[in-house]
Amino acid sequence: MIVKNEKWKAIPLLHVYDESMDNETPVVIFLHGFLSAKEHNLHYAYQLVEKGVRVILPDALMHGERTNHLSENEMNLNFWKIVLKSVEEVNTIYQELKLKNLLGSENIGIAGTSMGGIVTSGCLAIYPWIKTAGICMGTTSFTKLAEHQVEEFKAKGIEFPMTPAQQEATLKMLSHYNLEQRMEHVKQSPIIFWHGQKDSVVPYRMSRDFYDQLKEKEEQYPIRYIAEPNAGHAVSRSGILNVTNWLAQHLA
Repeated sequence: MIVKNEKWKAIPLLHVYDESMDNETPVVIFLHGFLSAKEHNLHYAYQLVEKGVRVILPDALMHGERTNHLSENEMNLNFWKIVLKSVEEVNTIYQELKLKNLLGSENIGIAGTSMGGIVTSGCLAIYPWIKTAGICMGTTSFTKLAEHQVEEFKAKGIEFPMTPAQQEATLKMLSHYNLEQRMEHVKQSPIIFWHGQKDSVVPYRMSRDFYDQLKEKEEQYPIRYIAEPNAGHAVSRSGILNVTNWLAQHLA
């Protein structure tokens, strides 16, 4: 197994593959969580490469090699800037894969944990080229999560640096990335969700409500949802194996 630290269009990333792979090998872009970095998801890459999938692990803006040493509060205030930049950069990586002749089959999936799961959901909402996806501890509604975050700021007594008008404009802009409003993309991209029911960071209902609306239409919407009753904001080993198996099977 080969792990290369590369930079594509100024995006630092780990390119993980083995010598048997070629331009017909399926690819997964795997996205890390908030305050994490690309190398912290190498265990996902290991599982996927073992199953015959090339993996790209990018560093998000302000994370990993791109850190600018902001405090956690400052990072929180930049959360949606980071998420939206990551959504944009997933497409940049997709275009680079094609330019580098690493995506001859167009067989590509997106997945991620926490913030990476949120980015994955946003990508599914706007990019029709995604063949399958894995959303771990994410949300299908950018606007609902943003509203939840504002309430949490207020509950903690943190001054939120936006006027009501600015908040309204931001929510309107974020609504373009709400997967639940882009159902045609869900039909064409099989999705696996994993969420701990005791998650206090990205509440379980942020993804579960979406699934509950669709579970009676599984023939139309190829979705699997794994809920772990005692899990918090960390994916279990069985969750890792289920998500990587799903991605590999749907890209085979």
